[in-house]
Amino acid sequence: MTDRFAVATAEGRVWACAVCGDDREFVQPPCADGHTDDGGECPDWACGECGAAVWAGAPAPAAATRVTRAA
Repeated sequence: MTDRFAVATAEGRVWACAVCGDDREFVQPPCADGHTDDGGECPDWACGECGAAVWAGAPAPAAATRVTRAA
């Protein structure tokens, strides 16, 4: 692990970037969707080299839907 990646693990995340074809540091751009308003972590990440975006959050819960059957 290079020094660059040691710093990245403290400030960002190191993941394989499909665009760059190698491990890269991913950082979080400013959250415009309100994910961090309650102190949570924004699921949006971007490659620090090429800017490729990834979403690394848990899926949102499914909305409840009422299901009826015809008699």
